[in-house]
Amino acid sequence: MLIQLARDLPDYFYDVFVTRLDFWVVFGIVAQMVFGSRFILQWIASERAGRSVMPLSFWFLSILGGLMTLVYGFVRREPVIIIGQGLSTGIYLRNLALIFRERQRQRRRSGTP
Repeated sequence: MLIQLARDLPDYFYDVFVTRLDFWVVFGIVAQMVFGSRFILQWIASERAGRSVMPLSFWFLSILGGLMTLVYGFVRREPVIIIGQGLSTGIYLRNLALIFRERQRQRRRSGTP
């Protein structure tokens, strides 16, 4: 069984990454890279601060990567991606709204316009 798997695996990867390669696959890969980069950004920001932090740019990358992945899901007619990224992107937008609301409250308290 393992020997057969070892023989079939190269053909599988060739089919997935070469035969099926088109604009939308490349778009989907870029979308995943944008989405994944938010964790690298968060890690760097946390290392610099010496504690776990969630920079504002994390949420913007989440929205951009989520929307790109959502577009990919619609084009490929993938219900799992559409549901997952549709709901997640809504949550990312809500987090931004809460962050901006809190900043506005802090400005009012401090008297800064």
